[in-house]
Parts: sequence; C-alpha cells; structure tokens
Amino acid sequence: MNIHVHTDNHIEGSAELITHVKSVVSDTLDRYADRISRVEVHLNDENAHKNVGNDIRCMMEARLEGYPPVAVTERANNLHQAIDGAAEKLLAMLGSDIERRRNY
Repeated sequence: MNIHVHTDNHIEGSAELITHVKSVVSDTLDRYADRISRVEVHLNDENAHKNVGNDIRCMMEARLEGYPPVAVTERANNLHQAIDGAAEKLLAMLGSDIERRRNY
C-alpha cells in the first residue's frame, strides 16, 4: 500500500507530519492493506490563518485493486483530529464496500 500525502500552501508538509499521516493510515487500514494499492491524503486549511474552527480538512482516497476509488472527508479543529477521523471513516467505508462485494 503506497501512501501519498499532499498539503496546501497553508500547511507545512514536514517530514514529521508525513510520517505521522503514513503511520495513522497504515495502522488504521492494516486489515485491508493487501487489497489497497494506493491511498491519497490531501490536507487543507480552508480558512488559512483565521481560527474559525473545523477549518482543517483531510480528504483520503483509497484505490482498491480492480475497483473504483473511494474517498472520505473529515473536518476538524486540528490536523491530528482530521487525520484520525478521516482514517476511521475510510476504514468503515472500505469495510462496508468489501463486505458488500463479497456478498454480491
């Protein structure tokens, strides 16, 4: 499973942040790692330097081999909450998609 992390110009894509994102994604999606070819993670600060609340957005897209990609979005007050929330949403979505395909 390849994990690609993209940030906008308001979020510093430091090595520490990228390592954290890759760790969260790989740990959370470990159950389906053999079925996922790639995960794209996009981090955005939607209101730049204004502290409005829930302005950090994390969008994750997983590409399952042989199937169309699935994507989720989580908005939160900080990066860690957005990343964790998006990873959990993606896990739930993959679980239901894989189960549905298995029973189809």
